[in-house]
Amino acid sequence: MNRKLVFAVLSLPAYFTFKALVRKSVKKNVNHYLKRLLRDPYKENLAELVNAGKRTSIQNIIEIDLKAAHGNLMTRPLGTSKRFNHFDNLMFLPQPLAKGYPLPVNTPIDLRVVIGPKAQKPLQINIPLMISAMAFGLALNQGAKIALARGAKLAGTAISSGEGPLLPEERKHAGKYILQISRWPWGLRTDKQIAQADMLEVQMGQGADMGPSVVSPLEIKGKARRLMKLGYKQQVYSLPAPPGINEPKDWPQFLDQLRKRSQGIPIALKIMAGRVEEDLDFAIEHGFDAVILDGAQGGSHASPPIVQDDFGIPSIYALMKAVNYLKKMGMKDRISLIVSGGYNTAGDCLKALALGADAIYLGTSVLYASASKQLNKTSPWEPPTELVFYRGQAQRKYNYNLGAESVANMLKSMVMEMEYAMRIMGKKSLKELGPDDLIALDDFSAELTGVKKA
Repeated sequence: MNRKLVFAVLSLPAYFTFKALVRKSVKKNVNHYLKRLLRDPYKENLAELVNAGKRTSIQNIIEIDLKAAHGNLMTRPLGTSKRFNHFDNLMFLPQPLAKGYPLPVNTPIDLRVVIGPKAQKPLQINIPLMISAMAFGLALNQGAKIALARGAKLAGTAISSGEGPLLPEERKHAGKYILQISRWPWGLRTDKQIAQADMLEVQMGQGADMGPSVVSPLEIKGKARRLMKLGYKQQVYSLPAPPGINEPKDWPQFLDQLRKRSQGIPIALKIMAGRVEEDLDFAIEHGFDAVILDGAQGGSHASPPIVQDDFGIPSIYALMKAVNYLKKMGMKDRISLIVSGGYNTAGDCLKALALGADAIYLGTSVLYASASKQLNKTSPWEPPTELVFYRGQAQRKYNYNLGAESVANMLKSMVMEMEYAMRIMGKKSLKELGPDDLIALDDFSAELTGVKKA
C-alpha cells in the first residue's frame, strides 16, 4: 500500500480529535464572551462603545485616543469624512425627442479644454480632468510622482507639481506640467524650473489646509531634503504667502516679475474656497489667468481635523458662487475656473462642467487608482497609501509602471463615461453642455444652481 495513503489513514483519528478540541474551545470562548456581552452591567460592557459610536463616531473615538496618547497637533490624511451637499440631487436629462436622438456610439466627442485663454501661451489639454497638486517629499514618494506623471501623459492631460521641491524625474515623465509657486522657502522656483512648465499656480491655500506649518527633520529625509536644500537637522516652516510677499502691497511687483519669468504661460491662483467673491476680485484685479477653487471636501497628505472639518465652503456652493460672480463681472470667458474637492465620479465631474467649471482637479481618486493593482503588497494590515506616501512603510514594493497604467486606465474610463453621457444628451462638444441639461430633485439644489426643478 502507498505509504502516503497509510499515513493519511492513520492520521484521521488524530485529525478528528484535533477538530473536536478546536470546536469545543471556540464554542467555550464564544459562549463566555457572549455571556459577558449580554449579562455584564452596561457601564462595564464593551457594548458601551456601540452607544458612544452612535453618539459621535468610531472615527472620533479613535482620534480622541490618538490625541490622548500623543498630546500634539494631530494631523489626519486625505481630508474630511463629513458628507456635505454635493451633486447627488442633480440629474442629467436626455436629448428631447423633438430635437433628435442620442448620438451613434462611434460619434467623436470633443472634450478638449483651454486653460487661460487670454494668456500668450494657453494650456491646452485633451480632457477636462487634471491631476492635482500632491507634493514630493511633503506627501508622496518618487515612484508615486512618476506614476501620476506618466498616467497623466498617457491620458492626454496635465499634472501639478504640488508644493514640494521640483522632482526632475516627475517632469521627465510628465506631458503638460503645472508648476506650483508655493509658500515654502523653495517655492519661488528657479528660472530653469519655470521654463519647464506649461502653467504656474500660485498656492495660497487648499480645501484641507491653509496657513503656516512646520516640518521637522525627522519627517523629511533623503532626496527630498537635498532638493529642498535643507541642512541635516534643519526644521523648515511654510510661509503665509510665497517668498517675496510680506504684505498685500507686494503682490503687483511679485506678479510682474513672475510674468516676465513665465514668458506667456498662464498663471493661476489656488485658494481654499471661503470668501469666494472677495478672492475672485483679488484674482481679477491682479490679472490671474485662472483660479483653482478647492472645496471643503479637498484632501491633503496631512492637516488638522479642525481645518478639514470646519473651514471652507463645500465644492458645489463654491462652484456656483464663482460661476455667478465671474458672469456678473464679465470675466467668465477670460478667467478659467478649475474646481477640486470631492470629485470622485464621472457624473459629478460632468455636472460641474455643465454648471460652468472649465476643468476638474482630481486628487484622492487618482492616488488610490495608482495603487489599485498592488493592494496585495499592503493588505490586510496597512492602507494602500503606505505604497505612495514619502515615509510609507511599503514604498520600496511600489511599481510605478503598474501605477501609471492604473492611473491612465482610471482617467480613460471616466472619460468614456462622460462621452457616453454626452451622446445620450446629443452633445458633440463640452461647449454645447450647460445647466439646461440638468434637472434638480429638490428646492435647495434648484435654488443653489439655478437649474429647473423636476
